[in-house]
Amino acid sequence: MQTPPLGRVLVVDDDPTVAEVVAGYLDRAGYDVDRAADGPAALDRAHAQPPDLVVLDLMLPGMDGLEVCRRLRERGPVPVIMLTARGDEGERILGLEVGADDYVTKPFSPRELVLRVGSVLRRARAAGAPKPTGPLRAGALTVDPAARRATKEGDELALTIREFDLLAFFLRHPGRAFDREELMREVWGWDFGDLSTVTVHVRRLRGKIEDDPAAPRLIQTVWGVGYRLDPDPQPGPTVAHDQTDQTDLTDWTEQTERTGPRA
Repeated sequence: MQTPPLGRVLVVDDDPTVAEVVAGYLDRAGYDVDRAADGPAALDRAHAQPPDLVVLDLMLPGMDGLEVCRRLRERGPVPVIMLTARGDEGERILGLEVGADDYVTKPFSPRELVLRVGSVLRRARAAGAPKPTGPLRAGALTVDPAARRATKEGDELALTIREFDLLAFFLRHPGRAFDREELMREVWGWDFGDLSTVTVHVRRLRGKIEDDPAAPRLIQTVWGVGYRLDPDPQPGPTVAHDQTDQTDLTDWTEQTERTGPRA
């Protein structure tokens, strides 16, 4: 009896060697793999046979990976792992900001990529499984984990899978401070990875739930620790957090450039 595939993965890379190696490792790991060499072909393949996950190179000819990711996200919440050149920190951050779930820098270990594919897929599937809990609330926010729906003052929020999971996690633990390692482990399900991933997602989430993202009242930065959700934010003056997060992100960027991504 043939074992069903672990999932359908679309590999998008214009380098035939990279695409062949990645596809080969994923195929041997038990995935059903499709390939595309450019952005338009990737979108056509994704439309014809929707993948469970996309491995997407940033540096594609014509339509780059960022635009492909944006268009994929417009069609639905398919998980995306970006492939980026070493040192392209700005592009990695942009990839996360347009909705990528993870990124891997070139040159990379194909085995590590397969592990990341499995981790992202497990998390995405777990996110789609209703949990026995009622709506979560904080201020004007309401999050329904079972329906995968988040609203602010009755208006639905357009959150990515990871943004939704991060917000729901904060709402389940109001008033408690978490460092970035804890958030990466509990929300992403990873024991490895660049912690700037957490910083970028917090910044994006603030942009969608805060009245003034530059002076957030719900998700607070706890100096020297990480982040805390205040369920009943009080009006009044507060310290702008843009510089705080930029400092956090710069610190992790410099560490990554010195030591390389954690594995």
